[in-house]
Amino acid sequence: MRAGRPPRVLLTRWLPDPVMGFLEGRCQLTAWDGDGPMPRDRLLAEARGLDGILALLTDRIDGEVLDAAGPGLRVVANYAVGFDNVDVSACTARGVVVTNTPDVLTAATADLTWALILAAGRRVAEGDRLIRAGVQWEWAPGFMLGREVTGATLGIVGFGRIGQAVAARAGGFGMPLRYHARSRKPDAEAATGAEPRDLPLLLAESDIVSVHVSLTPRTAHLFDAAAFRAMKPTAVFVNTSRGGVVDERALAEALRSGEIAAVGLDVFEREPEVHSELVALPNVVLTPHLGSATVEARTAMGMAAARNLVDALEGRRPPAAVNPEALGARR
Repeated sequence: MRAGRPPRVLLTRWLPDPVMGFLEGRCQLTAWDGDGPMPRDRLLAEARGLDGILALLTDRIDGEVLDAAGPGLRVVANYAVGFDNVDVSACTARGVVVTNTPDVLTAATADLTWALILAAGRRVAEGDRLIRAGVQWEWAPGFMLGREVTGATLGIVGFGRIGQAVAARAGGFGMPLRYHARSRKPDAEAATGAEPRDLPLLLAESDIVSVHVSLTPRTAHLFDAAAFRAMKPTAVFVNTSRGGVVDERALAEALRSGEIAAVGLDVFEREPEVHSELVALPNVVLTPHLGSATVEARTAMGMAAARNLVDALEGRRPPAAVNPEALGARR
C-alpha cells in the first residue's frame, strides 16, 4: 500500500451492501456493475496501479493481470472457497497473497447437495416438467418410480468441510456412509460413522455418489467413462464442487446407456455453457451454480473476502491465506 492515500482496490462485481459499506470506508474502490462477468480487456485496464483485487471465480487472475497491476499489488481476495481461477504460483512469485472464503458457505452447499440428491433420486424435476407441460397423468403402481434415499449407501468423494456437512445431514435417512479422501479423517469418521474406501470400491458400493473435491490437475476429469462404468446402474451421481472434475461427455453417455440412473449437477465444465446432451436427457437435474446462493452465505462470503483483503492491505496475515509464504516474499 502506498503512503498518503487509501489503497486502490478493484471489485470485479458489485457485492452485497454490507460488504460495500465495509470497504468504502477503508479503500478507494472501483467496482464493476455491468451485466455478467467483468470483460477481460476491462479487467486488464482497471488493474493498473492496484493495491488489491477482490475477484470472483469467473475472473481469471493470471500473470497477465498481475503484470498489468504492477508491483504495488499486494492481495487477490477470491470470493469463493475454490481458487482454481487464480494462478497461485504466479501470485506467490510476485509476493501477492491469495485468499479464499472457507467455512461460510459450507451449510448452504451441503443443503443444496441434499436438494439435488432428493430431486434426482425421486425424479422431482421430471414430475414438475410433466405437470407444467399439461400432460395427462394418473397415479399407477409403476408411474415415475424413483429410488429411496432412506437406507441407501452414500459415497462422498472429498471429505473436507462440505463433504462432512453432507455426511452429517445423512443421519436422518439411516444411510451407511463411505468416503474417499487423500488422507484418513478419524474425527469425522467418529462423528458421522463414515467408513474410508478407495475410489473404485466406493463407486462400486454406493447408491448415491456426491462429489466435494477441489479442481486440480489430479482431480480434472476424475469422473470419466471408467468411473461411471464402476458405479451401480441404479446409482445417483451429484456434483456441487467444480465442473471440471467430471467429463460431461462421458457422463451423458453413461446416462444414455443406463450405466447410472440419474444425475444432479450444480457446476459445469465450461460455465455457463452446459453440455447439450445433458440438457436433453430427462434424468438430469440442473441448477446454475447455486451452492452458496443464499442471502446469508453470499453476504458472509463477501465479508470474509473483504476482511481478508483489508488485513493483507494493512499488513496483517489474513485468516484465509492460500499462500501465506507470499506475505514475506514482496519484490
